[in-house]
Amino acid sequence: MTNKQKIACNSIIHSASAAAAAVGAGLAQIPLSDSVVLIPIQTGMVIGLAKVFGLELDEGAAKATVATAASTVVGRGISQVLIGWLPVAGNIINGSTAAGVTESLGWIVANDFAKKAA
Repeated sequence: MTNKQKIACNSIIHSASAAAAAVGAGLAQIPLSDSVVLIPIQTGMVIGLAKVFGLELDEGAAKATVATAASTVVGRGISQVLIGWLPVAGNIINGSTAAGVTESLGWIVANDFAKKAA
């Protein structure tokens, strides 16, 4: 991954993570409601990352890539059920979890795309 690609990936991933944090925090008291909004954010991030590396990726393939991170949804679901309903604390934890999952997914995908483009 070149420095220019790393900077572009950083911008895309951090923007998506910030959006995910806002969604996760805002919808913390409604179990799993944020997933409906997080999937399009993460799908857009994956499509943007593919473009950084000159890869063609349609929405279906991007959604499939996001779906491979489904195991993280289990962890998010558990944290949301146990703590998400608590005002303030639940919002902070759910927002942080959504951002962390999105950030991790972004860098995993970016590194994978860098290998494919090389």
